[in-house]
Amino acid sequence: MNEATLSTAGPEEVLTLFGPRDQHVRKLRRLFDVDITHRDGRIRVAGEEDNVNATLRALERLRVIVRAKKSLGIGDVETAIAEEGVKGDDEKTGRVGRPQADPINIQNAGRKISPRTPGQAKYVEAIRKHDLTFATGPAGCGKTYLAVATAVEAYKAGTVRKIVLVRPAVEAGESLGFLPGDLRAKLNPYLRPLMDALGEMVDYDQARGLMEQDVIEIIPLAYMRGRTLNDAFIILDEAQNTTVAQMKMFLTRMGEHSKMVVSGDATQLDLPRGVRSGLHDALHRLGKIEGIGVIRLSSHDIVRHRLVQKIVEAYEASEKLDADQPPDAHPRAQAPETRGVPDS
Repeated sequence: MNEATLSTAGPEEVLTLFGPRDQHVRKLRRLFDVDITHRDGRIRVAGEEDNVNATLRALERLRVIVRAKKSLGIGDVETAIAEEGVKGDDEKTGRVGRPQADPINIQNAGRKISPRTPGQAKYVEAIRKHDLTFATGPAGCGKTYLAVATAVEAYKAGTVRKIVLVRPAVEAGESLGFLPGDLRAKLNPYLRPLMDALGEMVDYDQARGLMEQDVIEIIPLAYMRGRTLNDAFIILDEAQNTTVAQMKMFLTRMGEHSKMVVSGDATQLDLPRGVRSGLHDALHRLGKIEGIGVIRLSSHDIVRHRLVQKIVEAYEASEKLDADQPPDAHPRAQAPETRGVPDS
């Protein structure tokens, strides 16, 4: 049994670190298999040596966040745990391969973004290594967020002069009707997810200035036709909703010293029935070409609310069951019974 301590700034800092009803510290105890107590302004950690050291590193990261933000969310705790290579609550407790990718340095108040799963680490490394990277995976696995973070990192390091964020303007299964406002207002609902990701990495005034200078573009896919982009980092989000022709058009926009990331979720297809997805087609045609990276993330890479992983897995299991059943096993819709109308 080994023991170590961590100093705190006072009772308020301890309360924030431990979380509401001690939920943060209970998670740390459970996943690191240690005993954590507080007394006389110090947090005491006891257990096996490796577990104690990992817990202290996680607590030190969390203490920095608390002192900077005066608050601590469950996501911060889960990130600190993942950075020590420990599986989450819904998996068997134990060690997994620690993500090997270097943190993404976005130079925003010294903040660094780190991959939280081995799959995310492979994704970041693929983006850094290849000029063109395809990434597929379910909602919440960081496809868009990590791509945008890597683009901001590349821009601030001077390896690209422009960031272009692209999305097809396809409605998700329901019509939005005629949206009011000018063109920018009409496109805002489609491009909002990219703007949200960017807003977490570049402060509002700086982002607005870069957009006014045309250094950052957030545009619909249709506006890419006829362009050639040199020295640019180009991200195509929701690529499963491109047609084959649109995907070919997009991929051929890449100019000298540029980098492209194409991401999408094959399970959230919003194209009309019978229209082949440009993402599926590109993976089939281009997946084995040398110099092109292909990353397939899974439900294990989901880093949103813990229930999101279970939701995705439940849908995947149901879809697989439906696919395995013969057509006659599915109940057919019964036509309403019709009765003859007596002659008058």
